[in-house]
Amino acid sequence: MSLDKVFNIAGSGMNAQTLRLNTTASNLANAQSVSSSIDETYRARKPVFAPILERYKQPALTDEQGFENPVTSFNPEHVAGEGVQVLGIVESDAPLQARFEPNHPMANDDGYVYYPNVNVVEEMTDMISASRSYQTNVEVANTAKQMMMKILTLGQ
Repeated sequence: MSLDKVFNIAGSGMNAQTLRLNTTASNLANAQSVSSSIDETYRARKPVFAPILERYKQPALTDEQGFENPVTSFNPEHVAGEGVQVLGIVESDAPLQARFEPNHPMANDDGYVYYPNVNVVEEMTDMISASRSYQTNVEVANTAKQMMMKILTLGQ
C-alpha cells in the first residue's frame, strides 16, 4: 500500500466517526422528547458502516473445462482495505418507553406518554468511543504526513 492511500483511509474514518458523533448527539438531544403516540415518537438512530475493499489483480482460476470459477477465483489474502463507507442510518427496534402520566399535557386518552428508546449511558459511551476513534484517525494522518516530510529530506 502506498503512503498516500493512508490519507484517504484516515479521512474516510474521520468522516464515519463524524457521522457517528452527529447521530449520537441527535439521540441525546431527543432522549427526553415526549409523544402521545407510538408512531410519532423519536427512535434512536445508529449508523451502519462497511469496509471499502480493493481486490488485487490475480490470475483467474479455471475449472477442468477452462471456464473461470468466480467462487474459487476470490482469495481473501488478496484483498486490502481502502477505508470505510457509510451504508446508511437505521432506527433502533428496541421498545419505546410508555409511562402512565395522566396529568401530562401530551398524554393520550389512556393517560400514557411515550418516550424514545434512547439509552443515555449507551449514547455517552458511543460518543466517547467515536471521539477517540476520530482522534486516532487524526494521529494516523499526522504520522503519515511526518513520514512523507522525512522522505523529502532524505535527499539533502
